[in-house]
Amino acid sequence: MSTPVRAFVVNTLETMNLDTAGVTDATPIGDDGLELESLTTAELVMQVEEEYGVKFSDEDVEALQTLTIGEFVAQVEQRRTQVTAQAGSA
Repeated sequence: MSTPVRAFVVNTLETMNLDTAGVTDATPIGDDGLELESLTTAELVMQVEEEYGVKFSDEDVEALQTLTIGEFVAQVEQRRTQVTAQAGSA
């Protein structure tokens, strides 16, 4: 999956001084992957929320530790679609 959201996520990880070489959509965010700690995951989510106008609850952020990069990107894109649809119906 090569999308602007994925590119933003990878670029954000790079600016956080994380090694993104070899990161694919199947790379886990947490264990056996990027090994992001909860604070780092929260920072990533804050950057995504600010960039795309989406929201993640604290419970959502905790659950991200079990997702892959591809699954996280898909969630962001789904939330963007919902925000856009809500804005269009307002």
